[in-house]
Amino acid sequence: MKKWYVIPLALVLLFSTIPTTADDSNHTKKTTQNSKENEEFKLGVDVLLEENLDKLENKNVGLITNPTGVDQDLNSIIDVLYDNDDVNLVTLFGPEHGVRGEAQAGEGVDHYEDEITGLPVYSLYGDTRKPTPEMLEDVDLLLFDIQDVGTRYYTYIYTMAYAMEAAGENDIEFMVLDRPNPIGGYDVQGPVLDPDYSSFVGLYPIPLRHGMTVGELAEFFNSEFDLGASLTVIKMKGWKRSMDYDDTPLHWVLPSPNMPTLDTAFVYPGAALIEGTNVSEGRGTAKPFELIGAPFINANDLADKLNDAKLPGVIFRAAYFTPTFSKHEGELSGGIQIHVNDRESYQPIKTGITIVKAIHDMYPEDFEFLDDNFDRLIGNSWVREKIEQGESVDEIINKWEKELQDFKTLRRDYLLYTISTADIEAHLSQLAEDGEIKNTEALHDLEIHLTAVRHYEEERSFDKAIKHMKNFKMLLDHQKENGQISDKAYQTLMDDTESMIKQWD
Repeated sequence: MKKWYVIPLALVLLFSTIPTTADDSNHTKKTTQNSKENEEFKLGVDVLLEENLDKLENKNVGLITNPTGVDQDLNSIIDVLYDNDDVNLVTLFGPEHGVRGEAQAGEGVDHYEDEITGLPVYSLYGDTRKPTPEMLEDVDLLLFDIQDVGTRYYTYIYTMAYAMEAAGENDIEFMVLDRPNPIGGYDVQGPVLDPDYSSFVGLYPIPLRHGMTVGELAEFFNSEFDLGASLTVIKMKGWKRSMDYDDTPLHWVLPSPNMPTLDTAFVYPGAALIEGTNVSEGRGTAKPFELIGAPFINANDLADKLNDAKLPGVIFRAAYFTPTFSKHEGELSGGIQIHVNDRESYQPIKTGITIVKAIHDMYPEDFEFLDDNFDRLIGNSWVREKIEQGESVDEIINKWEKELQDFKTLRRDYLLYTISTADIEAHLSQLAEDGEIKNTEALHDLEIHLTAVRHYEEERSFDKAIKHMKNFKMLLDHQKENGQISDKAYQTLMDDTESMIKQWD
């Protein structure tokens, strides 16, 4: 695929500061059921510090980070590297909001010295989004450590992409310290960006919910768009695609002022489309992107309309709120609060489109799309046009499915965290050794089936692998019904099978 040369647009997705003390999702952390996984889990930064610090030896390091750049004990990577005698940290680079989160949303950050370390800090937000040769003059290796939220219009991943391009142009190594996709690594949803709508809130043709980590995106961007970076990704340990952020032992650190909780991250892929309208997306409240409304909306009517749509995994509560800043500042606004009650079935983009269409249809004299903001966010003009023409949400979604499937196929080559046939074979062998599969014929049938799947896996024929793993599920069902394998063996192998199908499907 050819690389694009795009001119960053002035429009960016605004992240306005709100006062909040929330630092964790209100979903209780599943620490008990995931205690073993938590013990094995390590962030990319911790893997670097504990096992790969030699990769930084005798190199002048430039660090791109923000407040989310912390180890698992919440120590800032800035301070950890600066205080390490074996690391020569020489320069800091900050995305939107600055390296220590000192900047307001949408606010440019001047070059300055970090108050704690005295190191020079260069802004990669505003007029300069790509490090210049002058900024990189003393740098041998650029290190990127920032938490993403799993949605296309979050700007940090494009700060990473521009920096990778600059590293390639200036013969500088680039290293990404990987972090989880907080909303999971399976689901890929929404329209793929039309290149004509490329901007800093959507630089490359990826869907709204991409289902990838920053390390995987770095590999994808570098290869598909010829960024030319000498790239190293320090992978996490113990992260699985099935994990939400609260399945890890990590504390939630606000990635930006209007991303206060994990709940926010889950609604954000669809709810942020409201930014492209004259309806408040909840900025200036304690529940940005969960609260949506405007002075012209009747809260009960909108909640009833949306609940009647029976969208999966979500219910809507009539709500009134008065934003302290941003759209409808100081005005009582009626609307809804989004309550996700089943993350696995919840479809944030379908939900977001449904909300926009409902308000558009209910209040045609008051509702407005803001200039071309909505088009930049959704990544095309046709979704807005279809809403204005009265097409259904399902018709709109069907129109983007082909390109979405093409992306999912392309994405397979860049996934760093997958379960393989070898992993399942190892589990199968251990189960047999533990006496969970005593029937030798059943064991032989399972082994033969996995051998065939491994062949397709090695050929990268993932569609065939998926088909055969679905047959493997039926074989497991048959063996369990006939008492050939234990409940433990059945559940272990079925979980593995489901994981393999989901990662490639």
